[in-house]
Amino acid sequence: MELLLQFILLCLGFAMLGKGSDWFVDGAAGIASRFGISELIIGLTIVAMGTSAPEAAVSIAASFSGSAGITVGNIVGSNIMNILVILGLTAVIKALPVEKGTLMVEMPIVIGITVALYFMGLDGMLTLMDGAILVAIFVAYLSYLYISAKQNMDIDEDEEHGYSLTHDICYMLGGATVILIGSNVTVDAAVAMAKFFGVSDRIIGLTIVALGTSLPELFTSVTAARKGRVGIAVGNIVGSNLFNILFVIGISSMLIPIPFAKEFMLDMYWCIGAAVMLFVFSFTKRTVERWEGLIMLAAYGTYLFMMW
Repeated sequence: MELLLQFILLCLGFAMLGKGSDWFVDGAAGIASRFGISELIIGLTIVAMGTSAPEAAVSIAASFSGSAGITVGNIVGSNIMNILVILGLTAVIKALPVEKGTLMVEMPIVIGITVALYFMGLDGMLTLMDGAILVAIFVAYLSYLYISAKQNMDIDEDEEHGYSLTHDICYMLGGATVILIGSNVTVDAAVAMAKFFGVSDRIIGLTIVALGTSLPELFTSVTAARKGRVGIAVGNIVGSNLFNILFVIGISSMLIPIPFAKEFMLDMYWCIGAAVMLFVFSFTKRTVERWEGLIMLAAYGTYLFMMW
């Protein structure tokens, strides 16, 4: 009976994720259209921060609870999954065009800050100074996005909008809320089922929990790609990876020094490699093709095999 209940909750969680993602993407696209902001900018900011809420909540809460070591594993694992699994799966469903600005600015920044995080962790600790540097870069990046959005804003006063601004905001906030609740329900049910079948805590952490905090990004990107909102799909993942390192790790390490275990160095190689792979695939024809998405998924399978 307990197993059946958890299975029902798992199905309910996925249903909530699907519906919440529909609302979230529609609301974000409506806001972008209304204010003449590109969907990419919306994806890099509001959508990325909204879907990264689980990672932020887990990592910052871990700092306050004295379990700061969770922060690095949570963020590094999520960033690897964001690129290799989420963008990989999204590309398999629909080839993803990549805007020139994302290719020449955001992707190199992701590679650069991931490499910087690796070097910051070589001494085994992320300190207040490290956190301050990451947060300063985050503020500078947001300033760049703000200037870019203003320069490229194109508001058409005569354009008819199907819904009011209040409707779009409510759809976006409501969708985000349903996504977060759905991800929690899904993770709790999946963990309970895994424990029922005797799966170890380590395997659960590497797979179910890591996937759980990335479920908002997964459903949002797949839904955006399915609806033809490619800017949101790509911007969501690239922006989430930027937000995870610069804001989440930055704020967490400013609150309390974060231990950076040597075991994470191998994960950092994979995290850097995933970012470089995305850049290379995007550089050719400025599109992540379906076959490239399959390679990304295969790479993640290899990563899991090595971890086990």
